[in-house]
Amino acid sequence: MCGICGELRLDGAPADLTAIGRMLGPLLPRGPDHGGSYSDGPLGFGHRRLSIIDLSVRANQPMVDQGLGLALVFNGSIYNYPELRRELIGLGYQFFSDGDTEVIVKAWHAWGEDCVARLHGMFAFAVWDANRKCLFLARDRFGVKPLYWTEDARRIRFASNTQSLLAGGGVDTSIDPVALHNLFTLHAVVPAPRTILNGVRKLAPAHWLRIDADGRRTERAYWQLDATRPQAGTGWPESDQEWVELIHARLRRAVQKRLEIADVPVGVLLSGGLDSSLLVALLAENGAKDLHTFSVGFEDTPEEAGSEFEYSDPVAARYETRHHRFRVPNSQVLRRLPEAVDAMAEPMFGQDAVAFYLLAEQVSRDIKVVQSGQGADEVFGGYFWYPRIAADTEGSPAEKLRRHYFDRDHDEYLELVTDAYAGPDHTGAYVADRLAEPLADEVIDAVLRLDVTTLIVDDPVKRVDNMTMAWGLEARVPFLDHQLVEAAARCPPALKLRDEGKWPLKAIARGRLPDAVIDRPKGYFPMPALKYVRGEFLDFMRAILDSDACRQRGLYRRDYVERLLAAPDQHHTRIQGSKLWHLALLEYWLQRQVDGRCN
Repeated sequence: MCGICGELRLDGAPADLTAIGRMLGPLLPRGPDHGGSYSDGPLGFGHRRLSIIDLSVRANQPMVDQGLGLALVFNGSIYNYPELRRELIGLGYQFFSDGDTEVIVKAWHAWGEDCVARLHGMFAFAVWDANRKCLFLARDRFGVKPLYWTEDARRIRFASNTQSLLAGGGVDTSIDPVALHNLFTLHAVVPAPRTILNGVRKLAPAHWLRIDADGRRTERAYWQLDATRPQAGTGWPESDQEWVELIHARLRRAVQKRLEIADVPVGVLLSGGLDSSLLVALLAENGAKDLHTFSVGFEDTPEEAGSEFEYSDPVAARYETRHHRFRVPNSQVLRRLPEAVDAMAEPMFGQDAVAFYLLAEQVSRDIKVVQSGQGADEVFGGYFWYPRIAADTEGSPAEKLRRHYFDRDHDEYLELVTDAYAGPDHTGAYVADRLAEPLADEVIDAVLRLDVTTLIVDDPVKRVDNMTMAWGLEARVPFLDHQLVEAAARCPPALKLRDEGKWPLKAIARGRLPDAVIDRPKGYFPMPALKYVRGEFLDFMRAILDSDACRQRGLYRRDYVERLLAAPDQHHTRIQGSKLWHLALLEYWLQRQVDGRCN
């Protein structure tokens, strides 16, 4: 797990290593163990390393293979690298290191663009092929690892976060109106390739991008998710029990791989919910010893509890983990909020971003790798809006998603933004196109596929990556193992949505976890103070939205802002987010990341 950056000049000039040096600064938290740079004519690479696999200096990056004429920077973990290494040795390749990084170098040389489909894991990487004079960028199937880029007539730059690109300079920081519509409609999700900034784009999950030295670009998708029912007699399950057994086998293998492929200890972020608790149970069954688990809690409000310790504690006790509990007062949440916003590569509305940030700080003092339960709800239908969509018989698939998921309808969006950012219903059109794509039998199949391949990338996967990597902590997400997701996508939706969702996981957990954990209502990483906004949190948001910077930026209509400030508890989204927090967070992010304000 690392931070990467680079530049390819298109104007014949050599790479600007001074700019690479500036870009490396914001990547330091992602890779505190080693830093390096490399240049070859028009190409410059920078890398910050978090040492997880092959801790020796032989695995430092940028990794250069002079004999093959290749250089690589890589962020992530490849869980099938031992198998690929053996295959490549059989083809005659020799290795000078023992980790997964060099396997990518050899795989590119052996298989070219086809190498990406062979990789099992989470990754974002760049290969410079000096013989072909091309730069090759690739991102994993679910976008677990980020990859941003920017360009002008002279060069293309890429990095693991927007902060690195902004540090390099020359980025158009004007607001993308389509992305703004996405942001306020899809709970801060801006589907690739857009970001909120016109000058910053991101490579889509499951895609690669090749850039030749003359500037020609080729982009391809290397994987897609099939959400249709398999035909009988083709080897797929045909009974409920067979589906549970298949999902159990693939989940167990995903958890085991993410335990074994590390040369440092691996812990678990234990929230108290079904998903992370099941990870603890499966790890214990797989023989994990002296397992560290970590839970965080916050202050209660009259409406909501601020912790789930009553559920996480029994799981930790049952499996005798080395359990660490942290309780964070609201005063610390507000004081540390600017740091969490500074760690966001893009604005994030999820109230648990600061929770993950503060938890990761504590966890990183004891351990460098954790497994986390993100993805289970999206893959197995665990959120309350899925059965509502499945039961809705009115209108098109996009209209059903709009009714039960969108944060704001288009009419309300027009009430929110000023005329400069008004326009057509960009998000509605995008969602309609995506839900109409083939290889989905039912509406809920298409919705779950959109969620797991697109929406989840920005919320919560990006949030977990940004907040953990801010402290040099690698988070692995076994529920987003692509072989597990492929099985779940073809599983009948009625099976997944049974018993208020995630029925296959509940069936696996029965007997392994306390019934109270399995049968409890769906919980969320609680941060009540950012959901029920009052007191000093309301004062904080009011100051942001009343600031000169906010007024001069001219994104928001003042009457809409005043309406939310007057009664913040009366304005929540369909999925229970604070609309006031959305406005304040975007403006605060822009002030700190783009304007350079540190107030």
